[in-house]
Amino acid sequence: MKLSLFRIFLIVILLFAVFFVVKLRENIYSKDVLKLEILAPREIVVGKEVEFVVKYKNNGNFRLEEPELIFEPPENSLKENIILKREIITSKKIGEAIYPGEENSLSFKLFVFGREGETKIAKATMSFRPKGLKARYSVSTSFVSQIKSVPLTFEFDLPSKVEVGRNINVKLDYFSNLETLLTNLRVQVDYPSGFEFISSIPKSLDQTEWEIPLLNKTDGGRIEIQGKVWGEIGGVEIFKSRIGVVRDNKFIVLKEIEKGVEIIKPSIVLRQEINNNPNYVASPGEWLRYTIYFKNVGEEEMKNLFLISKLEGDAFDLRTLRSDLGDYKPGDNSVIFDWRRISKLQYLAPMDEGKVEFWVRLKDDIGDVVTPVIKNKVFISQIKEEFITKISSKIEVVQQGFYHDEIFGNSGPLPPKVGATTTYTILWKVKNYYAKVNDVKVKAKLPSYVNLTGNIFPEEMSSKFSFDSNSREIVWSVGELEKRKSNLTDTEYVIIAFQVVFSPLEEHIGNAPEIIGEVKATGEDSWTGRIIEATFSPITTILLNDPEMTPFMGIVE
Repeated sequence: MKLSLFRIFLIVILLFAVFFVVKLRENIYSKDVLKLEILAPREIVVGKEVEFVVKYKNNGNFRLEEPELIFEPPENSLKENIILKREIITSKKIGEAIYPGEENSLSFKLFVFGREGETKIAKATMSFRPKGLKARYSVSTSFVSQIKSVPLTFEFDLPSKVEVGRNINVKLDYFSNLETLLTNLRVQVDYPSGFEFISSIPKSLDQTEWEIPLLNKTDGGRIEIQGKVWGEIGGVEIFKSRIGVVRDNKFIVLKEIEKGVEIIKPSIVLRQEINNNPNYVASPGEWLRYTIYFKNVGEEEMKNLFLISKLEGDAFDLRTLRSDLGDYKPGDNSVIFDWRRISKLQYLAPMDEGKVEFWVRLKDDIGDVVTPVIKNKVFISQIKEEFITKISSKIEVVQQGFYHDEIFGNSGPLPPKVGATTTYTILWKVKNYYAKVNDVKVKAKLPSYVNLTGNIFPEEMSSKFSFDSNSREIVWSVGELEKRKSNLTDTEYVIIAFQVVFSPLEEHIGNAPEIIGEVKATGEDSWTGRIIEATFSPITTILLNDPEMTPFMGIVE
């Protein structure tokens, strides 16, 4: 019995010793063995590179083998323009072991994005295996920073009051003073329930979101949204918006703003028509007849009113400004209508309506505009209304013919002779001016006595070139035409050349017959949604574009 008690006593002592050793080892390899800390600025400026330094030191007496570090940057941190969620540094970079007393650090340079005042947390975890043990231990730490500033201006520009049912021009101004280039910017807008969207400049993605591809330091821009505001008189409608960047299909908000608009009772309603159309799309070079209607929707009569129409946009040829009853000077951008000459401005009863008119022409070439629009700002009795009119793009097509060229090398008699064939080179050139044009097609018909040889230049255009032998129509499917980059030069033309063969008939003797008919280019303006077109005259055997040709060389013998 005594022996059994002794054995039990020894077993208890042994278990206690094992437990003590295990606990001792746990204490030896506690967090104090490896000191881990993150060094970084407490305040972050968006757009400036931030360096996070992870510092570690072995304070123990044992070698820490197979170290591995996991660094988790603050949310929405970018490295090489990609969101970095975590970075794992293995022993290949750290070293196979951290020796007693060894101290070192790892640096992580990132751009941190977020809202002003937002708290950002960086985390680091280092794991290791103490020498002589199979178990791995880990130590973690964190560091808290705050976004001090976002050097990005983002503001609403809209009136504090608006009459119910009236057009309102909501403007969003943005300006970057960030040290870094911003790409893939987006602007999102939340409208009040009483807002009716009409249009925007630039064009939106879905009426609530706009894309800003590129924004350099000290660059800025504006988004203009036209709509109507409805609601209860005296109520306030709230507009909200945010600007941010898109990375890895995630929208990272940089600035958020909101502004309220009070709904007030209307007194005068203004509307505009151009060439008898309230939704007119203008074209370069055409005359525009403006008609401004003004209606008293209040309960009181109005007397002795002035109406001012102010034109804005480089596309106007202000030298052509005309009005029968308005006061203006050629070259000015305003027309003033006085109650002394217009009876409805002298006295406007409740629910009564009047109108004024003027004419102006657009320039043939409206220049290198970023957004092809014209504006008319109308002022009457403390009321201001801004009307925006889009200008459609302009395409140009040129058709030329040659016998002497270096593309194909033509053959056959000059002048052409009945019973023989002569080949010619037809050159088509097409270009676009102001906005991208989609689905551009160039078409022309060949006479029955002219056929294609099959030679096309450049060769890659062959897949876009077709011919219907029944209708005799040639179709060149150009596709998209981007807007011009600067003043148009020949380098901005898209070209195709093809060779035709002419077989003169008896009836052609003594004449210069057509070898290709009128050419027409069509396409859909991506800015206005309008189908636009351009034409160029037919080509005869005289070949006016060939400097080595004389008129005699084009007369069939």
